[in-house]
Amino acid sequence: MSLRATRLWLSGWFLLLSAVAISPAAAQVAPVSPTPSYSIAEVNQVIERGALLEEQRRWGEALSHYERALRQLPGAVDIEKRLILARAHYDVARRYNDNSFITATAAMTDRDALSVYDEVLLKVHTHYVHDPRWKQMVRYGTMNMEVALSEPQFVARHASTLSPEKKNQLIASLRQWTDTATLDNRSQARELVQRIGATVQLHFGIPASTVIMEYVAGATASLDEYSGFLTGNQMTEVFSQIEGNFVGLGVELKTEETGLLIVNVIPNGPASLGGLKIGDRIIEVDGRTLGQVSPDAMADMLRGVEGSQVRVTARDAAGMVRQLTLTRQRVEVPSVENVKIIDPDYGVGYFKLSSFQKTTSSDVDAALWKLHAQGMRSLIIDLRGNPGGLLKAAVDVADKFVGEGMIVATRGRSPREDFDHRGQAAGTWQVPLVVLIDHDSASASEILAGAIRDHRRGTVVGETSYGKGSVQGIFPLASAELGVRLTTAKWYTPNGTAISGHGVTPDIPVRTAAKPIDGPNGTMVATADTDAILGAGLQVARAQVSQRRP
Repeated sequence: MSLRATRLWLSGWFLLLSAVAISPAAAQVAPVSPTPSYSIAEVNQVIERGALLEEQRRWGEALSHYERALRQLPGAVDIEKRLILARAHYDVARRYNDNSFITATAAMTDRDALSVYDEVLLKVHTHYVHDPRWKQMVRYGTMNMEVALSEPQFVARHASTLSPEKKNQLIASLRQWTDTATLDNRSQARELVQRIGATVQLHFGIPASTVIMEYVAGATASLDEYSGFLTGNQMTEVFSQIEGNFVGLGVELKTEETGLLIVNVIPNGPASLGGLKIGDRIIEVDGRTLGQVSPDAMADMLRGVEGSQVRVTARDAAGMVRQLTLTRQRVEVPSVENVKIIDPDYGVGYFKLSSFQKTTSSDVDAALWKLHAQGMRSLIIDLRGNPGGLLKAAVDVADKFVGEGMIVATRGRSPREDFDHRGQAAGTWQVPLVVLIDHDSASASEILAGAIRDHRRGTVVGETSYGKGSVQGIFPLASAELGVRLTTAKWYTPNGTAISGHGVTPDIPVRTAAKPIDGPNGTMVATADTDAILGAGLQVARAQVSQRRP
């Protein structure tokens, strides 16, 4: 199950490309605009709405709210600060609702936790795309501790006896220790965190291992918005998405105040077989309601061991409530969907590429041969909403169309991250091509769209894409069943264009986008009113076919 309509991915020895991470960090939230194009009133309105979400401890929604706002108001420093704080609250709450984290850390000694911290610092030093900023890494750990002291799950487990005065004293001490320390290398960072853990345990009663683990999470959170700490469950989810299968109910969810909105149901999965549909809301899981747990915690409760059961209460769009008992199963997640000829007269084929995973290349091959057998003369690849995935999968798909030449180049701080991924001439499809993108097409999607555009292999139609031009690696830790996700490189289109903060600009820009509508006999209806981007792409595809006709 995917908690939000997001996915994470890889290449190399676990290199990932993704628009949104499971617990992303926000040290570099958005590029700062030299001439802000927003007003103080706009910023205040965003913060007022965010404050209401924060007051209700709806951290996931607050985080999404601030992220959306920064896309519209880039460089708004006050919003960036609120986003960083909301992300810290969200991450702490997630960790302390995650049984894999609780189990992994319950028996840790301070020495065990320090080994984890030391290993994480070493991985950052070795693999991170920029030189580490050790002082900032420790400061984020201090911020995590401050946030944790206000989060009910953490307080109940580790600080229930601390008075408000004692908490304030602890926070002041943490800030002083961090601000006055000299931190020019990882040894100094490690020594300071070791002293902080021991001192907090001695004077405030919070286990040193617990304190150190907050500094572990803070270290990765300080790096950039795509790097982060991973619990055991989060690593399992990442690798499940890479493989294209997972154990769960087969639903994709969006957390909302009124419940967990189902935005996608995988055919033949437990949810589908149980009768759950897109638009339904899950309002209770195993007897726990939103009044008792947060939406994110409720979503986590849907996970479990294959073959285990979960009781779900759902409300449909008409308000009808029903209770279901579903059995968690391994669900195959298709990366290619809705394969069909959308215009039989012109032979325009279509498929939606929803993610880039291990099965994507073979899935695309199957779709291409199916459409070829049906008389395809032009092809539309829909990348709208595709958040990214495996770098290798994106390269393999691009290679089916662009032939020889550069597809994407990656460059990192370490020479081991420098690769030129090139296409091969053999097996290249010559069918005229249209690629649809929108503002949620990110990372691996942008690699494919950028390669098609730069090689002039097809026409890119839609909105400017997300603008994520970095590669992440997943690094399991040897010292515990935990992991980290680190940005290891930046990537560039064949023309040498950096995508970060800019995105892929379409050849034919279209302002609005709506979902495709299925018409009679499985054909897809596309008009300016129903789906402007698809409609524009269809016009291009028809023109391509007309130009080729004798």
